[in-house]
This record gives sequence, C-alpha cells and structure tokens, in this order.
Amino acid sequence: MNHLPDPDTQPDFYRSVTSKRFVAWLFDIAFISLLCTVAILLSAGLGLFFLAVIYAVISFVYRVVTITNGSATLGMRFMGIELRDAFGERMDMGKAIAHTAGYFVSMAFAVIQIISVIMMMTSARGQGLTDSFLGTVMINRRA
Repeated sequence: MNHLPDPDTQPDFYRSVTSKRFVAWLFDIAFISLLCTVAILLSAGLGLFFLAVIYAVISFVYRVVTITNGSATLGMRFMGIELRDAFGERMDMGKAIAHTAGYFVSMAFAVIQIISVIMMMTSARGQGLTDSFLGTVMINRRA
C-alpha cells in the first residue's frame, strides 16, 4: 500500500470518494438497465424470461470491459474517480475480473455489502471489502 497516495499527506485523492462511488454506482445501474432494455427489445420481449441472467451478464461484461479500458466504469469516469491497484497502477483485465467478481459476491449477500459500505465510510482510503481483499483503492483522478 505504500505505492498509493497517503490519505494523511495527500487527502485530496480520497476527498468525497465514498459519495462519488455511490453516484457512480447509480449511474452505472441506470446505464446497465438501459442496455438490458435494448437487449430485451432486440429479443422481441423473450428476454424478459431471462432478465436476471441478462442483467448479470451485461453488468459483469460492462464492468470488466470499462474497468480494463480506463480503470473506471462510465459512472466512475463521470464522477472523476478511478480504481488503482496496490501499486498505484491502473487495473488490467485480471484485476478487473477479480474486482467485479468481488462486487458480485458482495451484492449477493446483504451482510457482506453492509460491511463493505461501512468499511468505505470509515477507512482512511475509503476501501470496501473487495478493495481491502484485493489491495485496490478508489481515488480522485488527477486534474
């Protein structure tokens, strides 16, 4: 973790990141829902029978592709934040898959998600459970 900005000496990297993550998450959910709507329309409505699967697949692929290609989803980019690994580097595909898988596990179990949110709100770097496990951190992008 010593490759990442220090929250005590460089607090601007972490300022308001938790609230920005929440807004980015809402943005991403809206965008993923739009993509699902398009998929259902293209399937002549038959996709409604598989909505949960379609949503999960589109969400997983969307998150992995956008995090791999810019270390942030579109919502994160909109909010000016990005993910970095333990060495301060941008996320590659393996790390994006691991982070997205961790997100899916935490979303599948309410207790884990609650713990993750509490950790984001109370830790110095604003890391959730998946972030702590992988050594990733969400920071404000440099201007």
